[in-house]
Amino acid sequence: MAAALRALLRPAGAALPRARLPPPSCTAPARGCSAGSAFQYLLVQKTGAQKNVGLIQLNRPQALNALCEGLMAELRRALEAMESDPQVGAIVLTGSQKAFAAGADIKEMQNKTFQECYNGGFLGGWDKVSVVRKPIIAAVNGYALGGGCELAMMCDIIYAGEKAQFGQPEILLGTIPGAGGTQRLTRAVGKSLAMEMVLTGDRISAAEAKEAGLVSKVFPVDKLLDAAIACAEKIASNSKLVAAMAKESVNAAFETTLTEGNRTEKRLFYATFATDDRKEGMTAFVEKRKAKFTDS
Repeated sequence: MAAALRALLRPAGAALPRARLPPPSCTAPARGCSAGSAFQYLLVQKTGAQKNVGLIQLNRPQALNALCEGLMAELRRALEAMESDPQVGAIVLTGSQKAFAAGADIKEMQNKTFQECYNGGFLGGWDKVSVVRKPIIAAVNGYALGGGCELAMMCDIIYAGEKAQFGQPEILLGTIPGAGGTQRLTRAVGKSLAMEMVLTGDRISAAEAKEAGLVSKVFPVDKLLDAAIACAEKIASNSKLVAAMAKESVNAAFETTLTEGNRTEKRLFYATFATDDRKEGMTAFVEKRKAKFTDS
């Protein structure tokens, strides 16, 4: 499987980078998740100066982090643990320097029938990433192709290493994206570029992805993870409750009409006035001091 994936992904005459993902500083196991034996395909820990950032690293290097059913089941479990941990205010999802995720596991999919896919709701569980209420940052180095690109787009913010590559190459395998690729990519980069990527299977670079609006920032490969964790720490320092409201409101812009989105924003804006953190934030501003948020 790994050899087949590498043959598919490697351009002619090119060699894969040998760099390894550096471990972030200040890490601790996430509550309910040991960093060792609890997972086969993930490394899960809490990081940041306040240990308020959940860090999930896809760890299936022999297959370039291909998203097998076991990995996705573990990812759902890890996200549920992060969601229920009151200390965690934001989550970073990453892979290795070679690959964020090279796609779904084609070997698992190869012999599936229509009946199996339809009756079993194949890939239905992948949406767990998009419904987590805490903000998720995808830190993408290397390949984010097919399901890997879809997984990154389920996150709220995408940071990319300068050598990252994004693509939806399912057309080359005789199928189409099945976990939101045609929908989220179109909303992120527009119809023309999305059509080109989906219909040709061509990839775009990190710089092209930033220009198109798919990623927010691009960093040197060895600086990416630290930058993503720093952003997550900044998010986690704010009110967790209000951050969840803000995330819901922004997502409404993708999923509803402008009129309905504005209604959602107003409803959530008014709801902040029922929170202690809104009162503390405004009082701290008036008193010219740093706010101490407590709502979770």
